[in-house]
Amino acid sequence: MTCPETPAPTAPARPEGFLRVQAALQAQQHPHAPLWLEATARTSQEAAEALGVSLGQIAKSVVFRRKSDEAAVLVIASGDRRVDEKKLAAHTGPLGRADADYVKSRTGFSIGGVSPLGFAPQEGMSRPLLFVDRELFRFDVIWAAAGHPNGVFPMSPAQLEALTGAPVIDVVQDPSN
Repeated sequence: MTCPETPAPTAPARPEGFLRVQAALQAQQHPHAPLWLEATARTSQEAAEALGVSLGQIAKSVVFRRKSDEAAVLVIASGDRRVDEKKLAAHTGPLGRADADYVKSRTGFSIGGVSPLGFAPQEGMSRPLLFVDRELFRFDVIWAAAGHPNGVFPMSPAQLEALTGAPVIDVVQDPSN
């Protein structure tokens, strides 16, 4: 008597945002696939603790609403720094706050999982304007959200710049203040 073959275990289905980021990384031949964390990492602190890295190595995504045209402005900044809206506004014009619905409609991601790539804005909306803060270049390896609060992926700051095509600027508050 022969036994039927047991199918190989499959990974659980991942959310759409995570899969978009995974596909975007593959399309750009990024050498590291996104990781799925067992615990959610909605904040930079949670991500740093889950990964065992310093808070500054978390490449957090902060979304603003440009007042002149309602465009989304996304800053990828070091997790241990606060974005200085006045410095950013010098590059974008006046900014306002972005609520959860705005972030989701403009990026395709929920707050806590906004990735620097793999966007899926709602129809008729353009992809966010991107900026990378230069403070990330203090580290050899940084970690960004991969489209879901459980997803992250590693890269160097130079790889982040190449993956996004975003300009590197100084947009965080002076840490001594």
